[in-house]
Amino acid sequence: MAKRLNKEKNIELDAIVSSPAKRAFATAKFFADEFDIKKKHIIEKPELYEATIENFYDAVINIDDEYDSVALFSHNPGITAFANQLTNVHVDDMPTCAVFALHIKTNSWKDFRIDEKEFWFFDYPKNFS
Repeated sequence: MAKRLNKEKNIELDAIVSSPAKRAFATAKFFADEFDIKKKHIIEKPELYEATIENFYDAVINIDDEYDSVALFSHNPGITAFANQLTNVHVDDMPTCAVFALHIKTNSWKDFRIDEKEFWFFDYPKNFS
């Protein structure tokens, strides 16, 4: 997925925020390698393990404003519930390594909850369309 997103979507990532769980963190490191993100910009957030929607919001609003584009890595069922809170686009499930991407019009991550969000795309490994 990291290679596919890097080549097809021209995404630029400044940082990664990840659950400390082995699989989530290992996946985050694959993305970091593909997007040439230095280790110091991989931020481990224990609250993203078995996270609630509020845990996700807390993790996002505490991202440093030096970062413009950030990827979150976590698990179900929380990540699916969080994705479904963000826009009017609904997904039944975020399969392993799925990406729910959006654009946000904001000047600060602290305003993430209230600022305008625009759905960009949803992709996952078995999506061949």
